[in-house]
Amino acid sequence: MQIERKITLPKIGMSLVLLAMLFFTLMPIVFMISASFMTSRQILRMPFSWIPEGFAWENFTKAIQGNDQTYIFVRNISNSLIVSTTVAVTTVLIASLTGYGLAKFRFRGRTTIFMMIMATMMIPFEAIMIPLYMVIMMLRIQNSYVGLILPFLVSAFGVFQMKQYLTTFPTEFIDAARVDGMGEFGIYLRIVLPNCKPVIATLAILSFRSQWDNLLWPLLVSQSDKMKTIPQYISNFALERSTDEGAMMAAALLASIPMFLLFMSLTKYFIGGSAVYESRKG
Repeated sequence: MQIERKITLPKIGMSLVLLAMLFFTLMPIVFMISASFMTSRQILRMPFSWIPEGFAWENFTKAIQGNDQTYIFVRNISNSLIVSTTVAVTTVLIASLTGYGLAKFRFRGRTTIFMMIMATMMIPFEAIMIPLYMVIMMLRIQNSYVGLILPFLVSAFGVFQMKQYLTTFPTEFIDAARVDGMGEFGIYLRIVLPNCKPVIATLAILSFRSQWDNLLWPLLVSQSDKMKTIPQYISNFALERSTDEGAMMAAALLASIPMFLLFMSLTKYFIGGSAVYESRKG
């Protein structure tokens, strides 16, 4: 039996709104990709031609070589990969452990601890940035990976996200594992984590992206060119290449590739898991 779906005016309006949002979201990305293969003259020509007249591969060579042609781009993007990956992994592990404890264990002060963790989300990073920098200076770990990573190892939002997700996780599975003699850490590794792939993927992407785009903290901590991250590289590159729009677009495109690959590799987990999460809530 086929179910007829009526096309109503609200549905048409919603579809048009979604199409408009999709258009304005993709247009800058398409422009960046197209412009990265153009010369500056082609980019500035009006009306703009979305199809390059010839592929200017030298834009990518300039982007990788850098302003001083030392290929520092490779080192800077490696720094961002190390920092972003480390923060994403530690955030997922610590947040999942904390969220599991707050969601499935009953102990005095649990609500107070959770509220204190949530209260830290109300403090903007700019308010604690200078005290954090002073601590980094006293520990003498500035201009190092430790200095770049240490302030972001724990995420209050990640704890909140994991706790809310694990609250909906059936306690019967955990109780059955305890009856079978499995330890708490074994339950966490073999039962809890494998069933948290949607929220883990979401948290990993958000944590990775926040550090991949982080410019303010590396500006304070990283003094040498070898310890700078990719946002700093693009900022300096664009400052000295202000008249070479094609090379700037090429640098931006190359810097976007790791984030795009991570999103595409994990998208099936959090998109597929959103329906599961909603069904559990219902």
